[in-house]
Amino acid sequence: MKTEVKKLSDSERELSIEVSGDLVKNKFEDVFKRISKEAKIKGFRPGHAPREMIEKEFSGVAHEQVLKELIPELYDQALEKEKVSAVDMPQITDVKLERSKLSFKAKVEITPEIEIKEYKGIKITYKKVAVAADEIKKSVDQLKERKKTEAVDDAFARALGYPSLAELEKYIERQLCVQKDNAQRQEVEQQVVDFLTKKVEVKLPQSLVNKQLEDSVKHAKMELAMQGIPKEMIAQRDGEFRKELEPQARTQVKMYLILSAIARKENIAADQQMPRNVMELLFKEAAWEITEA
Repeated sequence: MKTEVKKLSDSERELSIEVSGDLVKNKFEDVFKRISKEAKIKGFRPGHAPREMIEKEFSGVAHEQVLKELIPELYDQALEKEKVSAVDMPQITDVKLERSKLSFKAKVEITPEIEIKEYKGIKITYKKVAVAADEIKKSVDQLKERKKTEAVDDAFARALGYPSLAELEKYIERQLCVQKDNAQRQEVEQQVVDFLTKKVEVKLPQSLVNKQLEDSVKHAKMELAMQGIPKEMIAQRDGEFRKELEPQARTQVKMYLILSAIARKENIAADQQMPRNVMELLFKEAAWEITEA
């Protein structure tokens, strides 16, 4: 197999692929054998028609089947041979097939090369989580309004399933603490994302951005559907969702590519756990600054 790679842009490559000889001949032979077993030709039982008639009658079908089977196989081999990392399905052009030769071109978006050096020692500011007394009081007052009661005492707490007002307040404090802790965790991750995405300039593969945007739009629509919003009203907001969510989709794709580049440098497996495993490494190697709430 002959292959050649042409750089079209930083994110696009064109592969020229050509193969000749027994590989193509044998594929035609295999396809015609399969066709002859099922072909219906007047005057002959399936599998008994002369080969010349099979080839004459089904040459177009065989041609399409050979292309259908050989092109994906040769394309995958070419990617591996030339070490091209494709991110989406290729655009196939200039297909030429003869009985002993096949050539075609495959235009494809690639994973951009990212060189990132500064990813250890990222400065992270962590604020200690604390719940103030007035925050607890505010939550109790909200419960009071919901229950439409005047007194906030042990009887009020027992009606909510707690033995005393003190225990209710402890529960509220724990809940508020968990909420703040989760928000703090998201803030810490955002600091890492901001640092890395500002450090790296990269042309994003549009196909990856489109896929991420589709997922984000689908999720937004599902949330509205779960709230009981009619389908037609949700559909009307499609353009709005895309405009609002595209910047986020671009950031998510960029961050994923950056994490992938770090994973390769650190020999971290490129599996579903890769993003989390890389983030754990970044947290471990970060320069933490702890401040009071």
